[in-house]
Amino acid sequence: MRNALTNMLSSDPEIRVIGTARDGVEAVEKTAQLQPDVVTMDVEMPRMDGIEALRLIMDKTPVPVIMVSSLTTEGAQVTLEALEHGAVDFIPKNLSELSINIVKIKAMLIDTVKQIAHSGRLRKRRSVPLVRTAEAPRVIPARSTGERRMGIVAIGTSTGGPRAIQEILPRIPKDFPVPIVIAQHMPPNFTGPFAERLNQLSQITVKEAVEGEALRPGVALVAPGRGHMHLLRPRGLETVVNISENRDEFIYRPSVDYLMQSVADLFPGRALGVILTGMGSDGVKGLAALKKTGGRIFAQNEESCVVYGMPRAVVDAGIADKILSIEEMAGEIVNAV
Repeated sequence: MRNALTNMLSSDPEIRVIGTARDGVEAVEKTAQLQPDVVTMDVEMPRMDGIEALRLIMDKTPVPVIMVSSLTTEGAQVTLEALEHGAVDFIPKNLSELSINIVKIKAMLIDTVKQIAHSGRLRKRRSVPLVRTAEAPRVIPARSTGERRMGIVAIGTSTGGPRAIQEILPRIPKDFPVPIVIAQHMPPNFTGPFAERLNQLSQITVKEAVEGEALRPGVALVAPGRGHMHLLRPRGLETVVNISENRDEFIYRPSVDYLMQSVADLFPGRALGVILTGMGSDGVKGLAALKKTGGRIFAQNEESCVVYGMPRAVVDAGIADKILSIEEMAGEIVNAV
């Protein structure tokens, strides 16, 4: 696996692999010694596993770490734990079992490493641990007066998204008056455990969406990684979730554009779109449609993003109503509804 990653990365003239490590102990030592811009690290290693090595790296010599993870439910749970401890992203370990070809995986790996290296966020500040149940975040109180303006909140994100979303949802009050829908780029086995972790830390209900599920106030639905989530409203009936697996026109899964377009169609003038950290430009087309109907758009600012790609695309398109730090986002969302 080390040879495979080294060969992929070395094929790009802008990337230089300056060292490899056989286990977690060596990973910690070499990170301190070589001071790389980015580390890729397996979750399962001899002598010291990836989680413990990550903790030590974040404590002693903070650097962006990309975890190499198996795409199993168990692998998802450990990888999410790694993201909590400061890892910025993950790549699939069992490459041969993926349905997409190795060329796309190689391109994804190279692009991820380069963009995270260029952002260099963790060299400027130490990793901030995610909120734990014993350290309950300050919940933003719901507005008690004034007319409700928004009928739904739709969130789209990718690289760095798990940490960003966990900065937001635990601060949403239990009596939040509108539904929340979320598209986070993740493999199929990851979105369920991700939603469960968020649910444990939040006052609102957070769950992985299922086909035909109705939207409810105070419930956040995470799009399943197996397909693309969009919303439907059969004539005379309530708004429900639909999962489309065969949508080859969308590169990223679940697609932010596809979700935002359906939100724009069903909630014209009453939708709040939120775009968070992530590579690429997924979401800008859907949010442009949402904006055209009279909806509002909040974008995460560059300083608090792991990768300022998706928010930058929205800001550059001139459709963002507010550009906010991740710390400000929950309060502004509550105020908007």
